[in-house]
Amino acid sequence: MIIVVGIGADGMAGLSPASATELRGATVIYGAPRQLDMLDATITAQRRPWPSPLLDALPTLFDGLDTVHVVASGDPMLHGIGATLIRVFGADAVRVLPHVSSVTLACARLGWPVHDTEVISLVTADPSTAVRRGGRAVVLSRDGTTAASLARSLTDAGRGASEFTVLEHLGGPDERITTAVAREFDSTVRDLNVIAVRYLPDDRRAHALPDEAFAHDGQITKQTVRAVTLAALGPRPGEVLWDVGSGSGSVAVEWCRSAPGCRAVAFERDAQRRDRIAANAKAFGVRVDVQPGAPAAFGDLAAPAVVFIGGGVTQPGLLQACVDRLPEGGRLVANAVTVESEAFLAQWYSERGGELRRFQHYQGGAVGGFTAWRPTLPVTQWVWVKQ
Repeated sequence: MIIVVGIGADGMAGLSPASATELRGATVIYGAPRQLDMLDATITAQRRPWPSPLLDALPTLFDGLDTVHVVASGDPMLHGIGATLIRVFGADAVRVLPHVSSVTLACARLGWPVHDTEVISLVTADPSTAVRRGGRAVVLSRDGTTAASLARSLTDAGRGASEFTVLEHLGGPDERITTAVAREFDSTVRDLNVIAVRYLPDDRRAHALPDEAFAHDGQITKQTVRAVTLAALGPRPGEVLWDVGSGSGSVAVEWCRSAPGCRAVAFERDAQRRDRIAANAKAFGVRVDVQPGAPAAFGDLAAPAVVFIGGGVTQPGLLQACVDRLPEGGRLVANAVTVESEAFLAQWYSERGGELRRFQHYQGGAVGGFTAWRPTLPVTQWVWVKQ
């Protein structure tokens, strides 16, 4: 049995009686050096720091031990070792005694309801992934440099007016809270901290975003077509999309915003467009891996759950390469606007089935003193699931 005990910045003094009793009866305790150092002389167990790298060693680390104890920061189930241990050993082998999390403490200090506050971890992620277009979040830091990096990312993304609060050593005797706007933040921060952000200006929108929300050169899946395309793609939490012929990356960005844990790989031949895709991803705080042209860039990349082809569908070998890389049950959506690409998709539809759709929308515009409908280019869409 693995017993995980959460401990706060107040050390042994903040432990519940049950948690303190567990640690006093332990024979071996694993943890990070900082948490192990918080244990006082009443804890007589052997103290073992985590090895590095931890994940590689974890499956056999406790061999020969009937019961092992682990100390972890705050709530071990909130982006912590508790969830990792359960994933490796199973829920029946792990018992967790949580402490108050840093997220709960931060919300208590600021008067924020926890259920209305997003939690973002930058322990391993790039600071740009914590950029949002509005709302509130508590950001878990990697170390004392995270706050300054996040403040710069917010400023670069046009969110420099965001309210930015760094909370250090929450719940301990050295607790300190510093508040500024993101673009003016320049404080020295200790390693143990979280960051609370109220993102300003608040211009949150659900799908589909207006075209002007993205940097583009005209090569973009337009808003109305993007809406029906996202419906066809059907994002599910944690899935990876390959956006082939990405253009501005608008579909990849919308995909990543659609469900928790969604990520995308954008394939684009043009270097300037790749730069725009990266800029759009940073502006929305989403994870898009930008690659050069497909299929050459497919390489050893892990297979996607879904492929979207927004351009270049008639390129020799491209569609077949996408089909080959899809796993069983994987979904493919391809859009076409030219007669040649439409005929190409029609041929694949006749051979493989799926669904073939055609969309066209009209925009009202002035004709003299009257209003008339102006048609956009029709879009043919093939939707297919690999059996």
